[in-house]
Amino acid sequence: MKKVYLLTAWLLGGYFLKARAQLKKTPNIIFFLVDDMGWQDTSVPFWDSITPANRKFHTPNMERLCREGTKFTNAYAHSVCTPSRVSLMTGMNVARHKVSNWTSLKNKAVDGADSLLTIPNWNVNGISPIPGQERSVYATPLPELLKQHGYYTIQCGKAHFGAYQTVGADPLNLGFVKNVGGSAAGHPASYLAEDDFGRVPGKFILQAEMPGLDKYRKHHSFLTEDLTQEAMLAMDTAQMKQQPFFLYMAHYAVHLPYNVDDRFIQRYLDMGLPKPEAAYAALVEGMDQSLGELMDYLEQHHLTNNTIIVFMSDNGGFSHPPRQGAPNTQNYPLRGGKGSLYEGGVREPMIVRWNGVTVPGSVNSQYMIMEDFYPTILEWAGIKSYKTVQTVDGRSMVPFLKNPALRDTTRAMVWNFPNDWTGGSLGDDNAWLTAIRQGKWKLVYCEKQQRLELYNLEEDIREAHNVAAAYPQKTRELAVLLTQQLKQRQAQMPLYKATGKPVPYPDVLLSGKQKL
Repeated sequence: MKKVYLLTAWLLGGYFLKARAQLKKTPNIIFFLVDDMGWQDTSVPFWDSITPANRKFHTPNMERLCREGTKFTNAYAHSVCTPSRVSLMTGMNVARHKVSNWTSLKNKAVDGADSLLTIPNWNVNGISPIPGQERSVYATPLPELLKQHGYYTIQCGKAHFGAYQTVGADPLNLGFVKNVGGSAAGHPASYLAEDDFGRVPGKFILQAEMPGLDKYRKHHSFLTEDLTQEAMLAMDTAQMKQQPFFLYMAHYAVHLPYNVDDRFIQRYLDMGLPKPEAAYAALVEGMDQSLGELMDYLEQHHLTNNTIIVFMSDNGGFSHPPRQGAPNTQNYPLRGGKGSLYEGGVREPMIVRWNGVTVPGSVNSQYMIMEDFYPTILEWAGIKSYKTVQTVDGRSMVPFLKNPALRDTTRAMVWNFPNDWTGGSLGDDNAWLTAIRQGKWKLVYCEKQQRLELYNLEEDIREAHNVAAAYPQKTRELAVLLTQQLKQRQAQMPLYKATGKPVPYPDVLLSGKQKL
């Protein structure tokens, strides 16, 4: 038996040596995406000073990644999960792809209880890699291009690219060759494997569907750690196949429900946090533990120098009960949270480690948005000539990574949310908004109130002071630019219930009757 073991080890060693030689030519890429993680839900400060929230959380591996890479302080996603994920997979801005809210069941959508406005006919079924699918955006998915160019593409964790019973709901239809845990579910029914991840005998629960995780069911483990183990096994497979890998490590954490991760919660209970907030902080630390384990894996397999890591969140932090504190205070100093186009709903913690390129411990203030990862990742992969059926709105971040001093303040980034995230229960900061940022200026168009709001983010990151009246020319300039961008992408607007007509574009308010 000992001889057999030695022979097997020798053979495996040969495989890994060949694999490492091959991987030197093409980088591995890990895209580490967290669900619902706010800008401040970390011991890493992404502002110019440490906040009380930074002192609450314990994320040593995010700190480690920052020491080894570049921290981005002006990184943006969209305000809700599925729109961000579709932008990542397609390179399209939400105004163009029109998957403007979270998806669930085929042809069904959350509808607001608003007396004035109703949502447009948005793409409730998400992404589709084939044409002709109703209420879906047809696009060439990022993993499909990576697979075509030799990558072993791994989807591990939350997918949520398409509605249940649609083609886009299955990551294997989008170019991933390995899927663990990904389905149409937007969050888990339970993080606890011993609770069968929330399964109920004889009852279908979409959120309990966790493909590829059956071996963990009924054992004492936590979904975050189970997904991490599967990710490492998948990377093993990629090395055995002598292929570079693209690991989309998309954790369900830190989304509700806030089940107790007993590996970490005691620290926060000892701090005096109420149990729901302690459970949330433990979810954050468990996610951070996963990041550290993946970094350790790369070191152990001598892959660190040839693996690019991105850390990102898909939308702003959840800012309502059972989180501790008054609603919309959890992302302080940012205003609002998940579902809102104010900074708390869209500004994200982002870190990139690209050994040999990014300067260890550096900070980059260039603003960027989720769809930028599509061309960036393809450039990292050395894929220069590719065709897509969709128009790609994203811009490669590679120049800014190679030249940290480079800045582009002329670029305009757009958000469009002609929806109501929760169906009318959380107020107008979470519904009926569109916005644009250019340089230090951000314009928010409150569609229901027909009001334009202007903020100088360099001086007022809290978006506490609407300076539209003080800067009418800048307000006009951005309202015109936002209108042009929305029209160019054939963006949808909410509809008036009484007439069925769409809310006017923001430049209509420039007739002198606008509410500033």
